[in-house]
Amino acid sequence: MRLTTKGQYGVKAMVDLAQHRDEGPISLKNVAKRQDISEHYLEQLAGGLRKAGLIKSVRGVQGGYVLAKEPEEIRIGDIIRALEGPIAPVGCVSEGQQTVCQKARTCRTRPIWEKVRDSIAEVVDAITLAEAIKDEEIIQQTVEEG
Repeated sequence: MRLTTKGQYGVKAMVDLAQHRDEGPISLKNVAKRQDISEHYLEQLAGGLRKAGLIKSVRGVQGGYVLAKEPEEIRIGDIIRALEGPIAPVGCVSEGQQTVCQKARTCRTRPIWEKVRDSIAEVVDAITLAEAIKDEEIIQQTVEEG
């Protein structure tokens, strides 16, 4: 399964919001600058993240975006599904959808794709934003020491 830039940039933006959550509402302009992502593109992603209940918008001069939940409660899988849709290495084994494939009962490779789907879901659902922040801090520390 290959993520599009929606999923990749969405995760980057959410990690950024989590890292800076103590600063209050964060403008997409600041996130875009720090993550080297188009502000216009981030605005599109923010809509999907807001609809999924992962971020909230705050209006006003000091407005911006904040996480809708604690970083420990937001899984990377939540972000990916909000922006990319259900996890599905192939269309006939998409998460939560009954297949209409006529060969489902006799398909010899279907169990393989189900295992791939379940493995991907297990990994992305095991990683929270809180863990991603810790990983980022370790990377930054290594860069500074190196």
